Amino acid sequence: MTSTERVEEALRRRAAVDGRVRAFTHVREAAARAEAAGLDARLAAGEPVGPLAGVPIAVKGRAGWSSLQTRRLRAAGAVPIGTTSTPRGPGPQTWGYTSRGPTRNPWRPELSPGGSSAGSAAAVAAGIVPLATGSDGAGSARIPAAWCGIFGYKPTTGLLPSGDRAGLAVAAPLARHPDDLAVWAEVVLGALPLARAPRTAVWSADLGHAAAQLDDEVVDVARAAAERLVTRTGLTWSATSPVLHDPAAAWTALRDPHATAADRAAAARLRAGNDRRLDALFAAADLLLTPTTPGPPHGHDGPGDHMSVALTWAFNLSGHPAISVPAGFTRAGAPVGLQVVARHGADRVLLALARTCPPAAVAPRPGAGTGKPHSGP
Repeated sequence: MTSTERVEEALRRRAAVDGRVRAFTHVREAAARAEAAGLDARLAAGEPVGPLAGVPIAVKGRAGWSSLQTRRLRAAGAVPIGTTSTPRGPGPQTWGYTSRGPTRNPWRPELSPGGSSAGSAAAVAAGIVPLATGSDGAGSARIPAAWCGIFGYKPTTGLLPSGDRAGLAVAAPLARHPDDLAVWAEVVLGALPLARAPRTAVWSADLGHAAAQLDDEVVDVARAAAERLVTRTGLTWSATSPVLHDPAAAWTALRDPHATAADRAAAARLRAGNDRRLDALFAAADLLLTPTTPGPPHGHDGPGDHMSVALTWAFNLSGHPAISVPAGFTRAGAPVGLQVVARHGADRVLLALARTCPPAAVAPRPGAGTGKPHSGP
């Protein structure tokens, strides 16, 4: 396909489904078409183009246009077709309504796609674009990836400069095909450190602190996916069991500009304690596998007391790389994610592991039935 054909296909799909999904807040049809035509002219002239030449992408939020992530993707030839929604909720959990109404989960429109990379995840899951930019400060890419049945990758903190004052948020892509995450990393992060191939994995449903948040069906789906992944890749299970302190107080204090000195000191102690426990875990095993979220997607009225971030935000505090891969579906047809965490700097391990997983399914056009969900890795 030419760049123009790729972009036109994305624009047609958006026109067909986004009236219901509401993934986009702004679409740049004329500009995207002009960029695609320019790329085709360069290709026809034999000029060099980047590895993403003509690939339509979506950009998370208005602020995403100036990000280093977006600039590097565009320099590699990617063509943004629009800006995606970033619905907000109170506190660390992000969901809610945009100016167009709620962004809907493409699989189950009465459910939230997660946040805050909601629109990006929905645009990818709905088959509008194969790749979208996101960010992850407490699980903001991994959670919508899990709830939309796609891939979401949080790199090791520090591989890319962050504008987050607390240093917890990192650029994080969302994709249907794991190969595209590897291309994103090549373009955005550059050469990644070498890392030894993983041999052992640890399973934890609750990280030692989130048992009260767990939904049994979500845990069962994620655990089954973990078993399949371990079997297929030749890993062995380790008996190590992680027991982390609940990161809620530390995360909140670090993000609160009005936190007291005592709050910040307590946050530093909690963070250091969890870092020691994770160091011990990764001295004994190569990978940590958990459900990405402790429960299924909630409705558009929010999660209530349920903490969707319970299993993700510890790794924003610790800086470890983590990825959510599609695990399967609940009986009600809601996607479930499997989270895989690796040692600091072992991003190559996660990306290679993801590439052993099947590509994510595309959600059916709203009103066209439930589709045929795949069973995950």
